[in-house]
Amino acid sequence: MVDTPESAELQRSVKYLKPLGRFLRPYARQIALAFVALVTAAGTVLAFGSGLRWLVDEGFRSGNAALLDEALMGLFAIIAVLAAATYARSFLVAWIGERVAADIRRAVYDNVIGLDAGYFETTQTGEVTSRLTADTTLVQTVIGSSASMALRNLLMLIGGTAMMAITSPKLTGLVLVVVPLVVVPLVVFGRRVRRLSRATQDRIGEVGAHVSESLDAVRTVQAFGHEAIDRSRFGAQVETAFETAARRIRARSALTASVILLVFAAVGVILWIGGHDMLAGRITAGELSAFVFYAVVVAGSVGAISEFLGDLQRAVGASERLVELLNVRATITAPASPAALPEPARGAVAFEGVTFTYPSRPDRPALDDFSLSAAPGESVALVGPSGAGKTTVFQLLLRFYDPEAGTVRFDGVDVRSADPAAVRGRIGLVPQDPVIFSADAWENIAYGRPGASQDQVRAAADAAAATEFLERLPDGFDSFLGEKGVRLSGGQRQRIAIARAILRDPALLLLDEATSALDAESEKVVQKALERLMADRTTLIIAHRLATVLAADRIVVMDHGRVVATGRHEDLIAEDGLYARLAALQFDTAGGAGPLQPPVRAGAVRS
Repeated sequence: MVDTPESAELQRSVKYLKPLGRFLRPYARQIALAFVALVTAAGTVLAFGSGLRWLVDEGFRSGNAALLDEALMGLFAIIAVLAAATYARSFLVAWIGERVAADIRRAVYDNVIGLDAGYFETTQTGEVTSRLTADTTLVQTVIGSSASMALRNLLMLIGGTAMMAITSPKLTGLVLVVVPLVVVPLVVFGRRVRRLSRATQDRIGEVGAHVSESLDAVRTVQAFGHEAIDRSRFGAQVETAFETAARRIRARSALTASVILLVFAAVGVILWIGGHDMLAGRITAGELSAFVFYAVVVAGSVGAISEFLGDLQRAVGASERLVELLNVRATITAPASPAALPEPARGAVAFEGVTFTYPSRPDRPALDDFSLSAAPGESVALVGPSGAGKTTVFQLLLRFYDPEAGTVRFDGVDVRSADPAAVRGRIGLVPQDPVIFSADAWENIAYGRPGASQDQVRAAADAAAATEFLERLPDGFDSFLGEKGVRLSGGQRQRIAIARAILRDPALLLLDEATSALDAESEKVVQKALERLMADRTTLIIAHRLATVLAADRIVVMDHGRVVATGRHEDLIAEDGLYARLAALQFDTAGGAGPLQPPVRAGAVRS
């Protein structure tokens, strides 16, 4: 078999549509019922042609009024069947389309939400959102509307052609001569429509990504007076998307117009020939009327099918993007037989010669032959300049990434041999920029422990000094905290995150500058809560406040992904190394010598 561009295009379409077939299989019964209704509706339309021939040849020619009455009753019966079949087809097909679109969205989201952090370093969330919404809507349109109409028209095309052949083989032969002329624009314009459909969806994805990014940071945009520039950039992206869509529309319109021009021109010529045959007595008036009816049905079906091919090409482009998301596989997964973590959890941590490079920054390792251990119940503070690799330590412990070399152990188990969910289930995180979800306080605090009782949630809020401000909200703990906690201050959001960690009661606590957004009074209260939380619990701290550094059992100084010093505060100051220079940024020293005297309000050592 010779490969042609057309066959290659068909194979490409099947390649991206076939994986979506698994979403149709659960609804085989509904599809079968819809098909029966569709065949019934198509059959009733074709029955009009035979009734028309009978009416013209028998009713009009004989002048029998009773036949006209019978024809009217028969027409009403056909219309009733057609209406019932059309209702059943329309409802079932639309239901199937909506159901399949919902299943596809769920499957794509279920896959994407489990992808590792490395995937999202190079993929915009707005692009993923566009695929979940716009692309699935396109697929739903084809499955829930266009496909059934195309199948109905295909049946009418086949049935109408057969009835034409029965009515007048000669005229039917002339019709078939026109078919190759119709196929040419279908192939030429169809390929272009598909290519432009994919490009259109890509441009829409870029628009969605820009909207998501700018609205997420709308306060920063307005604070820096960046609205005009963002409007200009967004306008340019919208125009690019529009221009791409316009090219697709032109190609699709040209496809439809070409088919209609050729088909109906052919019908006109065939009518002319048929009229001469009727005048010569080679065909009856009823047969010509029926043939014309079938020819119009066939022509309309071809036009509708060409419209569907345009929709199908768009759906193929959308399916291609959806299949890409469905086929992405997380690199961080649980092994077939995950190693069990010891019970009860102890919280022991060990990094052994770890080297790691972020996928988006392959030229510079974030950790370079890094080794660190923390015994159960020990608190270890990580300090160092920005880019030293402190946050990367947390990322690897949470197994958002795997190192290229070395081993990360949790309670003596290599985290790569354990289930990531089991490892993360024993870790509590208080980030520098806490995430607050669009929900009430109950749900936000219980996020890491959904089954917690309200008394447990309230106790955690009390310990984090969050109860006071939560009860001042209009509905107390039931208050909606706004998108990303917009109704809360930075310090209040931080206390919600601390309450979340307290409620989780983890074996290992990760504090990423946990008090950085608090005022002096709140910091004092929260620091006491953290001290209670840290008691008898392994804690790793990215240092920000001097009080946190001084309270740690051990301080680890990092630079360029390596450990450069380890010890207690006084010992590291005496070494007069990197730690001493960083600490000097926070406190006044007596001419560069002597003990550091912390002020009432500590400054910051940025990580």
